[in-house]
Amino acid sequence: MDMEFIIFFLTILFVGVLQIFIPFITKRSVVFGVSIPYDQVRHPQVIQYKKSYVIITSVFTLASLAGLALLVQGHNVNENRLALVGVVFPFVILLVGLSLYFYFHYKITKLKQTKDWFGAVKQVHYADLKIRSKDEMLASFIYLIPVIISLGLIIVTVNLYDQLPRQIPTHWGSNGQADAFSDKSWMVALGMPIILILMQLMFYGINVFTKCSGIKINAGNVKSSELRQLRLRKYTSWFLFVVDILITLLFAILQLNLLYENIISDLLMMLAPLCLLIIVLVGTVWLAVKVGSLDSDFEGKEIIEDSHSNKVEGIDEDKYWIGGLFYFNRNDPSVFVEKRFGIGFTMNFANPIGYLILIVPIILIILIPNLF
Repeated sequence: MDMEFIIFFLTILFVGVLQIFIPFITKRSVVFGVSIPYDQVRHPQVIQYKKSYVIITSVFTLASLAGLALLVQGHNVNENRLALVGVVFPFVILLVGLSLYFYFHYKITKLKQTKDWFGAVKQVHYADLKIRSKDEMLASFIYLIPVIISLGLIIVTVNLYDQLPRQIPTHWGSNGQADAFSDKSWMVALGMPIILILMQLMFYGINVFTKCSGIKINAGNVKSSELRQLRLRKYTSWFLFVVDILITLLFAILQLNLLYENIISDLLMMLAPLCLLIIVLVGTVWLAVKVGSLDSDFEGKEIIEDSHSNKVEGIDEDKYWIGGLFYFNRNDPSVFVEKRFGIGFTMNFANPIGYLILIVPIILIILIPNLF
């Protein structure tokens, strides 16, 4: 019970804090998914919308944390109810944040149209032919190294298949003990290594095509925009590789426990998922700070030019963004582009390669357990 409470509390806290700070770590020229000129980033109405978003999401986050704490103090609490609350509260926070996002997306869009902010601004594409030489993303072949572990698990499983019991564990509870079993079959025995390989190949594909995607620099703030793009690419590749390694280790622990009964202690089985969760949450915050401190409200410096006659801005691409969240541009060969709300990358939904890299593996990962 205590372990589940810690996991749910950390999850709610993380989701809430991340939602609160998103408008301030997103690049400065995009507010709630809408492109605006750099000389309008301090517009009173823009600032007020951000403050309103923060206040409302903060209230819901604190209320969710307080509700979880009160539930645990009650006498009628059980694991099922705690699990339900632990899932519902983060979902509510996300739903509130998404609702506020669309509301303020609409308000900023109307404000932009009313003020005709891009009407007197010269919009230009900015290209730096040397920026590729500065790109420090990890080499993609590194992502294939964990696949060796998965192949080793498959070989060991095949060799030990005849020694496995008739009932094979397929799920483990918060106490580290198996609480669900399936009849012995090749699919059950090899399910986790196969799913693991699919995830590893997905991480590999993401890195490959992110490296190939365009590095978009905003002409209105070249220096900070360039540094942000380079940091985003570098640290995202490192973050994904660490997540890849952690997931590989977790699956290896589960598979070895399946093959060699009691070789892994209940304590390690219980702590492994929690450690994975904590490291991923801390890594996400680290990524947000490293990237979000540039070309955002956290940068702490103004970039407005003194002379409006010489002022230029990047191309307004709002027409390619559905609701400011979904990028659909057939003219852009990039598979992944920077998100407009949050930190990280999103798909170019007009490029079919993205579906092969993300959607197909996810569908297979969902389907494989249902074949057990």
